[in-house]
Amino acid sequence: MAFVNTLLRTIRCSAVHTLVQEGRSLSLLKASHQLTQSRKIMLSNHVRKEEAKSEPNETLDLEEWKSILKSDIGNAEMVKTETQEDSSLNEMQELVEMWRLAGRAVPQSITTEQLQVLMELPTKTARKKYLKYLSVREVMKTNRKEKKKELKESKSKIESLDQLETKEDTPEKKNTFLLHVWDKSIDTMQRWKCVQAMKFGQPLVFDMVYEKNMSRYELENTVCQLMESEGWNRRSTDPFHIYFCSLQPYSMYHKELVKRYIGAWDNVFVTATDKSHVEMFPKEQLVYLTADSPNELKHFDHTKIYIIGSLVDRCQQTGLSLANAKRLNLATARLPLDRYLKWDVGAKNLTLDQMIRILLCLKDTGDWKKALSFVPNRKHDGFAEPAASKKRNIKNDGGMEYAASTKRNLQKNSKMYKFGASKSFIKPERTDDTSIRSTRKRWWEEEN
Repeated sequence: MAFVNTLLRTIRCSAVHTLVQEGRSLSLLKASHQLTQSRKIMLSNHVRKEEAKSEPNETLDLEEWKSILKSDIGNAEMVKTETQEDSSLNEMQELVEMWRLAGRAVPQSITTEQLQVLMELPTKTARKKYLKYLSVREVMKTNRKEKKKELKESKSKIESLDQLETKEDTPEKKNTFLLHVWDKSIDTMQRWKCVQAMKFGQPLVFDMVYEKNMSRYELENTVCQLMESEGWNRRSTDPFHIYFCSLQPYSMYHKELVKRYIGAWDNVFVTATDKSHVEMFPKEQLVYLTADSPNELKHFDHTKIYIIGSLVDRCQQTGLSLANAKRLNLATARLPLDRYLKWDVGAKNLTLDQMIRILLCLKDTGDWKKALSFVPNRKHDGFAEPAASKKRNIKNDGGMEYAASTKRNLQKNSKMYKFGASKSFIKPERTDDTSIRSTRKRWWEEEN
């Protein structure tokens, strides 16, 4: 287009110069000017029509425009908050490094999650305590790793020596008639049992409403016990269908469980819900197990749904779970520890994994002695012997007379005072024989 216009201009200018030199009239100039202009306009109109065809009319949507503007503003705010968080995290990192240089108890490596927890703490003393706790935990972790390494090295040395001895003595046995069971097949079998329990098994509820009644350390310990309980349940022959009731999303319980399971939380065969156990099951079937209950659990009922409070055993808050059960009008029960164990001193609080092992054993066998063997020996002095009480069925008069005569004989034969049982305090028998009395001498006769 531009090339055509320039070409026309050059032709027109050359024509004007020739006409002026020859002395022609101006009418020809006007005609040539109109002709050149009309050609130029025709070309431009044609191009405009093509542009109009290629670019159709688009109507502007105001709501879309508003949403785009809002999203841009939100993104800008997000970027600002992220930059602020990064700056605050960097400041906390610098503060931790300064305290480390000052010689305070600070861990050598700290994660972003720990830095965020450190930022949320309100006071300086709380931050110091948390850093000290992290440093102590780090030292314990390193000590454990060193011990494991030493044990592995010692085991490897012993195994190498044993292998050398066996090679010298006997040849290796490669073939066997026993079928090797792989770990993968065992895992699939356990998962299949858990799936069947989730479909047809007896429910067991863990009440997750005690988050505010525990510190962070106690909550982490509780989550560890919950994971052990899930493992024992998965490995049992007849597992429970475990429910985590009142587990709020993004709560401390939920965050710690997701963190400990390392991406496998969605694959765990457990029903986690934010509803309470009262909303999930009928109240008539619920029994809350608590150590403060006045009712003793005499036998395991397969039709009931037992509830265990997710409290760590170190958090000895007496009456907390019992008050929660009474508030909801639920039946309560406690394990018969006094009846079967010599438990004189100390709180009767057990860990969550011990509770589920006791309940699994009761479910399979119904034997209290076998079930209570999972209670640690440091908490009691052994099993209590059953009292050997001989009960007589007295139905006739002869039986009544026999009982009365035995009672009289016992009263006659009891010759001991109440304050002692030694032989020096035995009462002498009274005799009515006067000859024996006459032979005895008085104290005034002995002097004469």
